[in-house]
Amino acid sequence: MNLFNVYPLFNINPVKAQGSFLWDENGQQYLDFYGGHAVISIGHNHPHYVEKLKNQLEKISFYSNSVENKIQEELAEKLGELSGYEDYSLFLCNSGAEANENALKLASFHNGKKKLVYFSESFHGRTSAAVAVTDNPKIVAPVNESENFIKCEFNNSEELNKIFAENQNEISAVIVEGIQGVGGINLLEENFIQTIDKLCKENNAVLILDEVQSGYGRSGKFFAHQEFDIKPDLITVAKGMGNGFPMGGVLISPKFQASYGLLGTTFGGNHLACVAGLAVLEVIENENLIENSEKIGAYIEEKIKNFPHIKKIKRRGLMMGIELDQPCADIRKELLFEHFIFTGNANDKNVLRILPALNITEKESDLFINALEKTLKKLNHKSNKSLIQN
Repeated sequence: MNLFNVYPLFNINPVKAQGSFLWDENGQQYLDFYGGHAVISIGHNHPHYVEKLKNQLEKISFYSNSVENKIQEELAEKLGELSGYEDYSLFLCNSGAEANENALKLASFHNGKKKLVYFSESFHGRTSAAVAVTDNPKIVAPVNESENFIKCEFNNSEELNKIFAENQNEISAVIVEGIQGVGGINLLEENFIQTIDKLCKENNAVLILDEVQSGYGRSGKFFAHQEFDIKPDLITVAKGMGNGFPMGGVLISPKFQASYGLLGTTFGGNHLACVAGLAVLEVIENENLIENSEKIGAYIEEKIKNFPHIKKIKRRGLMMGIELDQPCADIRKELLFEHFIFTGNANDKNVLRILPALNITEKESDLFINALEKTLKKLNHKSNKSLIQN
């Protein structure tokens, strides 16, 4: 049997990781400035994280949600404390897509409505409803299509008002990312998120904030939406939540009524996942990683802002999109194969996406900064040479 060939792969096989570095099977070291799509929040193999998982493995790694699991309660309490959402409830699952799927379903259960509003350049997952509110026709199968899903242009308040006016009381929920990640690090405008909040309140619609990529301190706040004076009804999390251990969750406003069987999962909130999640929160708190996220993000931005070929830097904390004046694919390859640094791309082909661990240091960041400068200067030299020859 072969693997189903759905991923374009770099010819690199990482076999070891520590902090912000990876090593391949040949012993080559790589700087990880992408964290596997913002998953590695506290660095690879953080000692506290490893110790807690090892200790839990010697006790119990899994049992179903038909019995008590006190570690779930510890995780919920710590997450509420650090995020400022102590009065919310937590539903645990396995991924960002599953978190969004359950949030969309919970919204519809709550108000009995079925139309969902999403935005251009959004990405919310690959499962049934989550992919239907993702703005990528290539990954939306015919079975996922429905007139219940309404797309609105991102940051366009006028169009959103029109959608609500045309659909009267049929809209169940609006789902929006705290910062659009896959779309190219697109930032919410304050008047736009305030408009979403206002329209949801006026029309008995649920506001779902997808913080799967932008949450957990990545933006310089615990959640990216906390830059604004809003309080969503549902907040979805995953990625950095488990630092590589698969887990996701939905933070649920007190206005939602739970009932047995309303939501469910086999593996969500298992003992190992909860210990991983607790370890992440403890490291974020004890090492002041939210503050470090903003500090190092600002440091990188200041160092690179005048490099050639950079048109714009879109950033909150350590969630950064470097918009170039040309596609970034070749630059990513040079950073990877010449300087041994992992970076990311986006739907916008000109955006280089930067998502390092939240405990990245200035010294480690300098490796990226110097490599990017060399790569862009080399590109600039080639461009100037070509102009002279022509």
